[in-house]
Amino acid sequence: MNDDVLLVRREGRVVWLTLNRPHRMNAFDSVLIQRLHDELDGIAKDDGVSAVIIRGSGRCFSTGYDLTPPAPSEEDRARSITEDHDRILGHFKLFEKIWDLPQPVIAAVHGYCLGGATLMAVYCDLTVVTDHAIIGEPSIPVGGGYLAPVWASLIGPKRAKQMSFLPAGRFSGTTAVEWGWANYAVSQDEMWDNVGSMAAEMSRIPLEILRMKKYAINRVADLQGFRTVANIGAETDALLHFSPSVIELQQLIKDNGLKEAIRVFSRREAEPRQKK
Repeated sequence: MNDDVLLVRREGRVVWLTLNRPHRMNAFDSVLIQRLHDELDGIAKDDGVSAVIIRGSGRCFSTGYDLTPPAPSEEDRARSITEDHDRILGHFKLFEKIWDLPQPVIAAVHGYCLGGATLMAVYCDLTVVTDHAIIGEPSIPVGGGYLAPVWASLIGPKRAKQMSFLPAGRFSGTTAVEWGWANYAVSQDEMWDNVGSMAAEMSRIPLEILRMKKYAINRVADLQGFRTVANIGAETDALLHFSPSVIELQQLIKDNGLKEAIRVFSRREAEPRQKK
């Protein structure tokens, strides 16, 4: 097993970045996030790179942020709501780095793409999915307003609400294409050859032209409010982290572990329906 949480491979003018925590379903931890920051910083300065592909190793793209409770530390202390807000905005710095990268970035999504990983895919310039990929909310709602507002720019507010209001709201790879969340879908067997060929084809265009084409289209999205939406999501997410219901769920994870907490939450009975 390769212990590097991010595998980097270069093929001509194309760089493959592979999230490599398969034992944790490629969930984001601080080490992986920092490795991504460092690699993207290097790529941004490398005129020999014309396209980037981000994918996951093992069974899936990524299940988002690692919610496993950290080991106790003497430095542990409760965050204030403003500190939590700033922490969440800090998460968006990674996604904005992808958005602002001079080179086009392709997200190649297979298996699960949940929680914060969906934002990484949205901030990439193109998203290719497998037919049976599963995109959506985390399995346990420990926040809110972080994901769906960003999705809304692609799938519309009605569908974003549909996914956000349902426990573990999910949609398939084929639905992602129908709704406009992804560019197109391919079979798992075709995925790597397909995105590799597309990235190689992109690299035929001089980088300075690719860069300005990306900049021009991103300016339109930014004028429509794309970048501002992240601030809204950080506010609502931070507020909910201090709500009794989310504190209860976070304690459930801390006491029982993530898998058991998800099982307990999924078995909760819905509020009884009133008979007409």
